[in-house]
Amino acid sequence: MSFLAEPTVIDSEKRDQLDADITLHHLRSRTDVQTHTSWGAPIMWDGMFQADLYDLKHKTDKSSVALTVFAVGRYLDAYLGAFLNSAEQHFMVGLPVKYYIFTDLPEKVPSLQLGPQRSLEVIRVQGHSRWQDISMTRMKTIADTIESDIRHHSTHVFCMDVDQVFAWRFGSEALSDSVALLHAYYYNSPKEMFTYDRNPKSSAFMVTGDFYYHAAVFGGSCTSVKAIAEACYRGSLQDKDSGVEALWHDESHLNKYFWLHRPSKVLSPEYCWDPVIGQRQEIHVTRIRWAPKQYQALRPNV
Repeated sequence: MSFLAEPTVIDSEKRDQLDADITLHHLRSRTDVQTHTSWGAPIMWDGMFQADLYDLKHKTDKSSVALTVFAVGRYLDAYLGAFLNSAEQHFMVGLPVKYYIFTDLPEKVPSLQLGPQRSLEVIRVQGHSRWQDISMTRMKTIADTIESDIRHHSTHVFCMDVDQVFAWRFGSEALSDSVALLHAYYYNSPKEMFTYDRNPKSSAFMVTGDFYYHAAVFGGSCTSVKAIAEACYRGSLQDKDSGVEALWHDESHLNKYFWLHRPSKVLSPEYCWDPVIGQRQEIHVTRIRWAPKQYQALRPNV
């Protein structure tokens, strides 16, 4: 068991030079929030970066991005159209993007007017009677698709939940080797309030951590995201063999992974904000907005 393993240190070569410049030159622009981690990774907030510099760099580097999203069962009708249409307006504009839509209802995927250098692939997946099983098995599907397809076409991958809408630029400044997102409900909370899995029988068990990360958005290079997804899936299989489920399923395993393998970039909660929280002075823009949750109607076993 690796419950007490120490976290890794990020290889300095995996840090983007523009991110290093942020750390050196732009910290004073946001003195109201934490702008970097204890291991030197930037925490991306509005006002910390020049978008055009990131765009120029990634266009020069020929960066390309895959965006995976699962729209299973009633989630497809409820959320997918708004997710995709808003992504066309705000997600990685100016870079090649390929959407990977995983669904049990391919025939119901809405038609979409795609912009230049944008494409979409629909992949049929099995439906499940429990939303928890959908949540956990998505990691295996992501890892398998990166290996079979994505790595041959894209330099980076983002994996996102479908029940959200892009509302502002979500651009190349978010790209890095491994990318985690601060959870909107816990970024300002003391660590003892973080909802890590506290069950020692679970492979996601954690005593402490750096932050609480939200599984609605994570990403990185193809190699890194494949490693993340494989580790989370292995953890869920180990838990199944032990007769347990992690408290927050794939999110619990994701938090364990990012504790042992710290991300090279962290996104502030402006990259996935719940309007129900209300106005917060430090949230200057909302890049992704949570859609209203309809769990009673959409989840078969709530």
